[in-house]
Amino acid sequence: MKPASGASRRHLPTSPFKPPPPAPPLEQFSVNDQVTHDRYGLGVVLEVEDGVAVLVDFRSQQERITAPFKKLHKL
Repeated sequence: MKPASGASRRHLPTSPFKPPPPAPPLEQFSVNDQVTHDRYGLGVVLEVEDGVAVLVDFRSQQERITAPFKKLHKL
């Protein structure tokens, strides 16, 4: 048997099961936003690449965080 792939399956209109919920919209960041990251801690957004990534200064290091921003939260 083949392992399940990461691709989502197509929902058939005649299926008795509910379709999967839509993906939540990406959080929008702007330059100088204060953020927190689950791994790196507190930081400030230095640069924003719309819908792709953000560059964040965490004082000890700068990290480029790519979308989706699951572990990055605006304060």
